[in-house]
Amino acid sequence: MNQMKTIEAYGELTEAATFTIQRLLPGPIERVWAYLTESDLRRQWMAAGLMEMKAGSQFELVWRNDELTDPPGQRPAGFPEEHRMEGRITELDPPYKLAITWGNTGGVSFLLEPKGNDVLLTVIHRRLPERAIQLNVTAGWHMHLDMLAARLAGKTPTSYWDGWSRLRAEYDRRLPA
Repeated sequence: MNQMKTIEAYGELTEAATFTIQRLLPGPIERVWAYLTESDLRRQWMAAGLMEMKAGSQFELVWRNDELTDPPGQRPAGFPEEHRMEGRITELDPPYKLAITWGNTGGVSFLLEPKGNDVLLTVIHRRLPERAIQLNVTAGWHMHLDMLAARLAGKTPTSYWDGWSRLRAEYDRRLPA
């Protein structure tokens, strides 16, 4: 398979309950790593939360998706203004790998690989329990990574919630029922 096609493609369920998505991001790798691990940078594309860079350390992530873009778009019914989740670092190999627990839905691994001046980021989210959660999480990762790519490229990301809603509908068509 053509590597660029893989990088540009939507994420996919690589196993029944495992979602994998990739983005080719402007480097260097240390900069992308900082956007994954430093609260002030991570909150610009996903969620705030201090992380002690040590395997076994616990942290809390705080999402305020309405604050990611201006305007934020229409938040779907049932989504709170703020969401909090506790996690723990399970693997750490700076600046190449960060693996964390993800609330009660399993774990997430962030793998970074230098590709010339760019960095290939692979996100693997394991143990997504049911279709409704899978659709929310797949649309969320896709939109958050689009926001990360825009921030790293110095561009203004599109409306978070409008993009998320569009992507959730698209993943509903793409993922097996």
